[in-house]
Amino acid sequence: MKNIVDINRESVKKILSSKKIADFSPGDTIKVGVKIIEGKRERIQYFEGVCIAKKNRDINSSFTVRKISFGEGVERTFALYSPNVSSIKIVRSGKVRRAKLYYLRDRKGKSARIAEKIKKKIGIDIALEPKQAIENVSSDEKIKKETSTDEKKTEVSKVKKQTSDKKLEAENKPKK
Repeated sequence: MKNIVDINRESVKKILSSKKIADFSPGDTIKVGVKIIEGKRERIQYFEGVCIAKKNRDINSSFTVRKISFGEGVERTFALYSPNVSSIKIVRSGKVRRAKLYYLRDRKGKSARIAEKIKKKIGIDIALEPKQAIENVSSDEKIKKETSTDEKKTEVSKVKKQTSDKKLEAENKPKK
C-alpha cells in the first residue's frame, strides 16, 4: 500500500511534467499569472511583487508575494502547484540573508528595498568546440591590442597638438 507522501510526490512529478515552474527564492521580485474566471470568460491577471516567504511541502508548497498598491501593502499567498497559477516569471533576483522577509511589512520607501543579486556571466559560448573558442578568444585579443595601440597614438597626437596650439596662442597674444 502506498504512503500519502509517495502519492504527493507522484502528483508533484505529474504536475511538473506538464507545467514548468521557475526556481525562485524569497527576495526575488516575481510576476505571478493567475487565472481568473469571469462568467464564461477566462483571463490571466498578473500579480507582481516581492516573494517574502516560501514553504516547500511537496504538493502543499506555497509562497507569499507582497506588493504596494496605491500606498497600501497587499500580500497574497499562492499554492505553488495550483491550476490557478498559470505562470511564474522572475523579474529580478534579490540578495537577502533570511528565508522569511516578514520585516518588510513594517518598512516603507527606500528602507523596504532589496539589493539585486548580480549573476556573473562567462563570455565563452558553450556550443563552440574548445579549439574554436580558444581561436575566437585569441583573435579578439589581437583586435583589442591593435585598436588600443591605435587609440593611444591618436590620443598622444591630440595632446601634442593642443599643447602646441596653446604655445602659439601665448606667443601671438599682444603684451601690455
